[in-house]
Amino acid sequence: MIDLRVRYPRSVREKLGGYVHLGRMIDKAKAANAGTLGEYIYPCPLDKRLLDFVEISAEEFQGGVKGRNDREIVEWFTTRGKPHTDKEVQAWNQTMLTRGPDTEEKWEYFKTLRDAIDPTRTDIESWADLLDLEEGRTVPARNQSAVR
Repeated sequence: MIDLRVRYPRSVREKLGGYVHLGRMIDKAKAANAGTLGEYIYPCPLDKRLLDFVEISAEEFQGGVKGRNDREIVEWFTTRGKPHTDKEVQAWNQTMLTRGPDTEEKWEYFKTLRDAIDPTRTDIESWADLLDLEEGRTVPARNQSAVR
């Protein structure tokens, strides 16, 4: 059983079935099914982006993870979801890993979270990096594109 009240889900960066974020979303959907989601949200905006890309609803995905291991979920996910070329998946992965807040209000929220974790990490500008930083994973220093 996945209990996100006592451990973190997988990193957004971890690929499963060629997709970043899929393993994390599996962890959260399984925890939602078990009632052990804790403070995590399923489906969160990042989950919705992956689900929209493959055209699977959050409810269907949550049901699709029940009783399946990662290998079985990947098989179900890739046969049930909208097919994409490797090039399309890689482009989507890159966008997912570099996506940051898209409004000034979201940037303010993002900076508040980031600064509460580590105010010296002004190089952190993507949600993937912020989640890894928050969950204690090593996040290499990034080149700053624009100081916000």
